[in-house]
Amino acid sequence: MAPRRPPGTFKVQIETEHAAEANYLRDALRTQVGEFIRLRRDIHREPELAFEEHRTAALVADKLQGWGFAVERGIGGTGVVGKLVRGTGRKCIGLRADMDALPIQEAPGADWASKRPGVMHACGHDGHTAMLLAAARRLAEHGRFSGTLQVIFQPAEEGGGGALRMIDDGLFDRYPCDAIFAMHNLPGLAQGHLMFRDGPTMASSDYASITLTGVGGHGAMPHKATDPVVAAASIVMALQTVVSRNVDPQQMSVVTVGAIHAGKVNNVIPATATLEVSVRALDREVRATLERRIRALVQAQAESFGVSAAIDWRAGYSVLVNSPAETAFARDVGIELRGSANVTLQGPAQSASEDFAFMLERVPGSYVLIGNGDGDSAGACMVHNPGYDFNDDNIAIGAAYWMLLVERFLVA
Repeated sequence: MAPRRPPGTFKVQIETEHAAEANYLRDALRTQVGEFIRLRRDIHREPELAFEEHRTAALVADKLQGWGFAVERGIGGTGVVGKLVRGTGRKCIGLRADMDALPIQEAPGADWASKRPGVMHACGHDGHTAMLLAAARRLAEHGRFSGTLQVIFQPAEEGGGGALRMIDDGLFDRYPCDAIFAMHNLPGLAQGHLMFRDGPTMASSDYASITLTGVGGHGAMPHKATDPVVAAASIVMALQTVVSRNVDPQQMSVVTVGAIHAGKVNNVIPATATLEVSVRALDREVRATLERRIRALVQAQAESFGVSAAIDWRAGYSVLVNSPAETAFARDVGIELRGSANVTLQGPAQSASEDFAFMLERVPGSYVLIGNGDGDSAGACMVHNPGYDFNDDNIAIGAAYWMLLVERFLVA
């Protein structure tokens, strides 16, 4: 008879084997990561705006095809999907990376700085693409899984709604997934640190253009005009009460007036004034409340000043909600790869928005954050900043995470 193991010995042995496997995976990728650092910098030099990612999409598709993926191009405009089937497993996992850049002039300095005036990868989508490509290659060559892997390279995350465009173009009809995951870098968090959160994680984003119409006139005779500028000023102040007096203080919400356009000279009362408003929330009901109260308040304020108000409300991205079970799974893989000290189990919600939310409305999954650097490091520069750059040290870690996630989800 074999000797009895002490309680918990088998679990410890499995955990030790898993940790050793994760370390091997990470180390193996580090030795091969140079190719993907070069690829990331190549993409960085040639940034492309939303739905213009033709060069990047072609590069991605050609790479995937060369590694044995079945590839479809042009989904949702410039989106790419690569499909890899192994074994007899019936489960399917989707991994998504974004490809588009931003209309920002990059600060000079790096050898791989943007060559396109006024366009740069100021959010790290070049790095997200490189991480997923590195994982795709390793999984194609050495992956131990049974089932279907689908890597999704999405256009137009930066306000263009590329995720929704891909979905409307039949993404999940042709490539159904049991779960879907995405990863984004986060400046201000230690490089390589992984942050998870279940439930509402990223805010919704809606936009409103408010046009106030009065009667123009001479600045010296305001009583003979109906001034939309005064009405606009009052509305700006009144909008602040929507959050402070109509929303539960425990709920995150933001109403920002980012622009006011009215008149050109100091002695003419203009006939119109326009406000540009950004609205964010972390709860679907709060989102609806914000729209309802903003519409009512603007109309009432405008009427009180004798001007008319037209509101052009543009619904943006949904609240991004990570499903609990898939987040718990993603969290366990993160701990296995990086250890508990390098993982935040339940991080804070973010007030920024992300159109991966649309994919999560259709498929359960999770959106993971990876630290780009903190303190005085170069990676701490916030996204959407001319001085931002993706931290190349994350390519090996991010790729290793994707590999481990796939192999644990599609157990051979």
